Amino acid sequence: MKPLALKLLSLVLLSSILFSCSKEDDGIYFNENSEIINANVSYTEIETEILNLINDYRVSEGLTSLKPLNIISGVADGHTKYMVEIGEVNHDNFNQRTQTLVENAGAISVGENVAYGFNSAQGVVNGWLNSDSHREIIENPNYTHFGISTESNNEGRNYFTQIFIKK
Repeated sequence: MKPLALKLLSLVLLSSILFSCSKEDDGIYFNENSEIINANVSYTEIETEILNLINDYRVSEGLTSLKPLNIISGVADGHTKYMVEIGEVNHDNFNQRTQTLVENAGAISVGENVAYGFNSAQGVVNGWLNSDSHREIIENPNYTHFGISTESNNEGRNYFTQIFIKK
């Protein structure tokens, strides 16, 4: 029994080291909480379609549909703009986004999918569903709410941030 417990502890420690954000990632760019909370979010056609496609997929898998929450989309928008600004898809500052959603949206847990370069809602959703780690977030039965943000760079390439929370 002890070797199994030791292996589990080692796995948990290794996972936390591999998947945690470094301190260097904090504070590079992030909207102030007041901007996010007061953001009037309006969904573009592609964003609405992504939300609908994700919910359709979840229902087809026997999962509950998720409710869009504007504060989540506001937080996602800050990250999407950051990715466009630096020209890189990433999860920088995820801990900050999580904390904002815990404090201001009552989130108990938070998951995030990002993407770049897809030209359609179906394309990005298919990309996420074809990736085990992204699909796992979409299929998480504990999530209750979600938000989405898309933004194009100067070359017309799309960046996407979708955030899921459990309230």
